[in-house]
Amino acid sequence: MVEKVEKVVKKKRAKFPEKLIHEIADAAERHELSDKELDTLIKDIKKAYERARVEDGEAVGTVAAQSVGEPGTQMTMRTFHYAGVAELNVTLGLPRLIEIVDARKKISTPTMAIYFEEGYGTDEEFVRTIANRIGKIVLNDVLKDFNVNYASMTLSIEIDEENVKEKRLDYDEIIAKIEKAFKKVDINKNLLSFEPTISESKHAIRELRLLADKVRDLQISGVKNIGKVVIRKEGTEWAIHTEGSNLGAVLKMEGVDKTRTTTNDIHEVEKVLGIEAARNSIIHEAQSTMEEQGLTVDVRHIMLVADMMTSDGIVKSIGRHGISGEKASVLARASFEETGKHLLRASIRGEVDHLTGIIENIIIGQPIPLGTGSVGVVMKERKK
Repeated sequence: MVEKVEKVVKKKRAKFPEKLIHEIADAAERHELSDKELDTLIKDIKKAYERARVEDGEAVGTVAAQSVGEPGTQMTMRTFHYAGVAELNVTLGLPRLIEIVDARKKISTPTMAIYFEEGYGTDEEFVRTIANRIGKIVLNDVLKDFNVNYASMTLSIEIDEENVKEKRLDYDEIIAKIEKAFKKVDINKNLLSFEPTISESKHAIRELRLLADKVRDLQISGVKNIGKVVIRKEGTEWAIHTEGSNLGAVLKMEGVDKTRTTTNDIHEVEKVLGIEAARNSIIHEAQSTMEEQGLTVDVRHIMLVADMMTSDGIVKSIGRHGISGEKASVLARASFEETGKHLLRASIRGEVDHLTGIIENIIIGQPIPLGTGSVGVVMKERKK
């Protein structure tokens, strides 16, 4: 079917990308189109495709900026929302869009969606075991009794062994972590006794209270930077949603589907999977943020923004510390922010502005290299 479509496309003198040809072939096969119907379909697609193509000299940057910026004015300022998971908060709306285009290193609510390979995702017991290995569990979560004795200046705890089993944790590992964290600890099966290191008697009570807090907050399980985890059933399989993110550590775990597991932290995606994955992440995150607000933007505008942010092999922000502050033109940089500083630096370095962009030509009053301004007219003198 693909060869048949390619022949018709060639006959119509259309230039379609390979992906579009395969989509047409799939649709034609699915709907059992006749030769005449296929001919009409490709003719209509050619018209729509040529109409959708960007013309030479089009101000694509300005159109993209307007297309993303205008819906941005209608977006709400609410920061938190329950995104289908009642227990987890995520940043949405305008604050999230600003985070994406600013390429923030630390985002306000990093989250992960962890999916599993075939055979693992349907096993609830396995998924719950992985969830307990990923989510942050502190000693306080598995205690049956916690007692601070100010008379003897000691702290005693009792570990709930049933709770340890329920959370699918290894009891010996917990004891090993306690022994590593505290020097003065006496262990008798599941009963543990602690003594604070007291430098001066007047600070004894404070030292005991600090020890009590340290014992309660000792992390006994979990992946670094990940806090709460929620298990959800999505269709026939189980998935884990997290508060916090550590893509590199999670992808190394048994049974985790490396093709579907995602994080909303773009810099983490870049670090673990590379710049192309980061570009796709920017597009996906920006689109889903817009769609959540009921706004639709042509994906090509968002793709242009993502391409600009990742074209140098690293994720850059759109601002004075990123793309706008690194333009080749001195006048373009100066028109954005910190005018005096840019002009002074350019003077010291002896920079030359070749006036190839839009902003610099507007500043000095020349025709801009867009639209009719991008076309040069040559007049030949007719010989007599």
